[in-house]
Amino acid sequence: MVTRKTKKPSAAARPTIAAHEAVAERAGRIAGELARLYPDARISLDFSTPWQCLVATILSAQCTDERVNQLTPELFRQIPDVGAMAAAPEARVRELIVRSGFFRQKTRSLQMAARALLERFGGEIPNRMEELVTIPGVGRKTANVILGHVFGQPGLVVDTHVRRLARRLGLSRNVVPDKIELDLQKLLPPPDWTPFSMRLILHGRRVCHARSPRCEACTLRPNCPRIGVHG
Repeated sequence: MVTRKTKKPSAAARPTIAAHEAVAERAGRIAGELARLYPDARISLDFSTPWQCLVATILSAQCTDERVNQLTPELFRQIPDVGAMAAAPEARVRELIVRSGFFRQKTRSLQMAARALLERFGGEIPNRMEELVTIPGVGRKTANVILGHVFGQPGLVVDTHVRRLARRLGLSRNVVPDKIELDLQKLLPPPDWTPFSMRLILHGRRVCHARSPRCEACTLRPNCPRIGVHG
């Protein structure tokens, strides 16, 4: 019987592995503290169906969740589902979402998404990343919101807050959201992806602000290698 020897990491690779393990340990401590601070964190957009979740998330681009929540009740009353959105007059959709900003592009995205869902998915929202990102107006951020908050699947949402805090906390050196998502996925177990991103968003809104972070009030300071250096 021939036994194979387990290949050990080369001397050159060992420092890289050790560095990753150190970052993963710090990510775990950060996740634990965020869970203590924001145990019930969830998406702040209001919706009651998968389609409404998709619509609200598309509208939230370059717009506050509070503003989106102000306009979606009337939007959903007048245009309640996928079929209604696909058939609605473009001018009417624009009028209903104008306060969300970039309303022309968002109108096109919503109506193209509705038509794509009817043509390719029977009007239903798919539950796989590979299918979600083929829908017009749906990138990985929106897809991860839907996966995590509609289907209960691991979905790591990278918005402007997650992008900023991941870099400040030394969890990623990347600037591209898709690469930051991959970096964070490597540091945390899948069940933590959705709650971690929601909690990081809340921390970014309440404490780690873009221009004037409240470092003196931040309980993540012991795990922040970039304290005082805000990139």
